[in-house]
Amino acid sequence: MNIRTAFFSARLSLVLVSAMSCQAVKAGSEAAAGGNPASAKPPSGWQQWHGLNRDGKSLETGLLKSWPPEGPKLLWKNPDVGFGWSSVSVGGGLAYTTGLMPDNHLHMTALDMQGKITWSKDVGAAFTNSYKGARSTPTYENGDLFLLGCLGVLGCYDAKTGDTKWQRDIRKDFQSHPTKWMFAESALLVDNMVIATPGGTNAFMVALNRNDGTTVWESGPFGPACYSSPIYAVYEGVPMIINGAANGIAGIHAKTGKLLWTNDFAAGNVANCPTPICEDGRVFWAVGYGRGGICLKLSVSGENVTATELWRTQDVDPQYGGYVLHDGYLYGSVGYEWTCLDFKTGKTLWKADGVRKGAISYADGMLYLYGIDKGHTILAPASPKGLEPAGEFRLYDRKSPPGRAHPAIADGRLYLRCDMGVYCFDLRQGQPAK
Repeated sequence: MNIRTAFFSARLSLVLVSAMSCQAVKAGSEAAAGGNPASAKPPSGWQQWHGLNRDGKSLETGLLKSWPPEGPKLLWKNPDVGFGWSSVSVGGGLAYTTGLMPDNHLHMTALDMQGKITWSKDVGAAFTNSYKGARSTPTYENGDLFLLGCLGVLGCYDAKTGDTKWQRDIRKDFQSHPTKWMFAESALLVDNMVIATPGGTNAFMVALNRNDGTTVWESGPFGPACYSSPIYAVYEGVPMIINGAANGIAGIHAKTGKLLWTNDFAAGNVANCPTPICEDGRVFWAVGYGRGGICLKLSVSGENVTATELWRTQDVDPQYGGYVLHDGYLYGSVGYEWTCLDFKTGKTLWKADGVRKGAISYADGMLYLYGIDKGHTILAPASPKGLEPAGEFRLYDRKSPPGRAHPAIADGRLYLRCDMGVYCFDLRQGQPAK
């Protein structure tokens, strides 16, 4: 069996499982969506916001299970990518992020594997009011980059050069009414479509042709967007896009744009930033500011889908830092503590100190916690028994701007974004990072 055949066999198994249970599917993969398996990519990497499947999880193995006192080896840092909250994506041999430059414009930057800037692209005016700076993370797919700027310009760019292929102003084109801090969504690719959430008067969510930006469908209204990024999931044969918003959370049919179900959890909140997760027909979304989280059970009857509340919790309450689900256990934060819940029941299993407020990612059995205070980073096993750090370090020994990006893990490397810079660390066990 050659590598390609082995991968197709594994990917086909994933698709069959998805038909029976709700499973986030890799954005842009036609195989996962039922298209041409030959176009599928190996199940690794961090090509977009929150990783391959937008669940905050890397599929890599062979990574360090503990760190020395100074942390993993720093391969390189680049302090010149601009200021903001954007995370890092990796694809086509380059790493990408966005930042606010001194000209008050948003720049998208590509870095090679040695940390040198390959190109930096001015993609338009940036948000410069409170919490100014970059927000969205670029999405890489087949040599293209897709980015939604903080003021509503959605574009496609050549990943090797940064050249513009097309742009749409979704704020203008779909009569959007963005909330206080404008757009923070990272664009999602499904089949040949780019999904975005303008939160417009007539279109809550839209799908654009990835090749030229023309409109494929509009979903109908569901109120303003509110910083959350969507996921793609299939449940009982129904492909859907799920995203949070100012008025709650909604599921949209991925092929038609039909609004399938809604729930008004966290409507009117200060900000609803975190990305939902979906597994085994259950959708979880937690948003911070004391609202906690909600778990919904999906049911399909013909062309109709309903979402019924299963449980709520006050013990996962992240403003922006998200959560990860692994082996039936949900890991997240509440205030300045970290928590673990049984995903089936919502029961809290433990609370513990970790990094001071922050984001979470997962790889090879380990949690990566990244805090807002001095770039504090902790490595710990993902365990329902408790939080036992296996290493930690800080990017700064002085006061620093808070880091709100999420850790990205790709090709044996850990990418952290803070202030004006990107930091890259070696996570390989017994061999150098690629």
